[in-house]
Amino acid sequence: MAANPERFVIADGSVHVYRLFDVADAIDLAAAERAVEVAMAAPKSRARLTGAQSATALELPRPPLRVALGAREVPLRFRGARAAETSAHVFDYGVVSILYKLPIAPGAALEDLVVLAEELFVSPTPEIDQAARREAEELCRALGGALERPHRWDGLESYQIFFARRFADGPLRAQELLASAPVAELLLGETSPVRLSTAERQEVLSHHYTYLEDDLAVVHWNSALVVEPSGVEDIPDLLEFATAHLLELRYYDALLDRELHLIYDEIERGGSPVANIFTRRYRGLQRRTAALLLELSEMVERLENAVKIVGDFYLARLYQSAVRRFRLPAWQETVLRKQRLLAEVNDLIGDAADTSRSELLELAIILLIVFEIAAAFR
Repeated sequence: MAANPERFVIADGSVHVYRLFDVADAIDLAAAERAVEVAMAAPKSRARLTGAQSATALELPRPPLRVALGAREVPLRFRGARAAETSAHVFDYGVVSILYKLPIAPGAALEDLVVLAEELFVSPTPEIDQAARREAEELCRALGGALERPHRWDGLESYQIFFARRFADGPLRAQELLASAPVAELLLGETSPVRLSTAERQEVLSHHYTYLEDDLAVVHWNSALVVEPSGVEDIPDLLEFATAHLLELRYYDALLDRELHLIYDEIERGGSPVANIFTRRYRGLQRRTAALLLELSEMVERLENAVKIVGDFYLARLYQSAVRRFRLPAWQETVLRKQRLLAEVNDLIGDAADTSRSELLELAIILLIVFEIAAAFR
């Protein structure tokens, strides 16, 4: 069925543009809250799920710090700058999320947003990435000592949510939107005049969730459409949590790759047996790998406790589905596999250190025996 844009005109809605950065190993949220009060005097709060279901289905043991940054101009390459309400969400496991809320002009149809979708996440948008990174770096400078072992990583995660609160024609049934609206094109940013294949359309729309007849959430790997007449933003918050989880796993996957290569290079360089005996080379390597293993264990613990599912309600099922949609289990298994590999390397280094100590002890015994023999001949 062809889409009829006249039927899907948005009367109240916004586009949520997320850019997430890994800025530290961890962030003390209490200290960050105090730092924001002193350095920025910006409105702040702790993010909470506000829906009636959310409180019973999900728990946030360490809710992120939300900092209002005010109005900003979001640079778009082809459409010029767009005004947006900007905020930052600070997660205790070292992630800062910059959120731009671009209002949807009243009277804009879902079909009109497809071009914006293409610009946001199909065509390269380095201007938005750079602007968001500057916001994150400025916030990090204000947080100061609240950041534990800060670092700068060039990677980032992006996500976009088209959030509709009200349609011009009144409440619409979710099935009407799925059947007739250009939802798949919107979430893919597909502006081609050739229609999407039936298989691709079904694949995108198969990840949809509804609770009441007039709400809808369609979750894709890089974007989502959320229709929520109540205006509650629990679903965008949960999708941001999942995206932050993905970013953290990607950061540690890259960190493990880098550290493993450095350790392999250090081992391959070897060195003379005498130098290995009389230096602490192996001990230094072992301490380095042990510290990284401890850091990984802390990261896994923080991520596993970021969102606790305590029921099988709608939002809990949606969050679990989003986790699978973002392939978080596969990423986590990759990180854990490399963690196990690092543990094996640590054991090998420990064995090498023990061998060096044994050789040193044997050499000392031989020297003592030679000394005693020489003394006897004297």
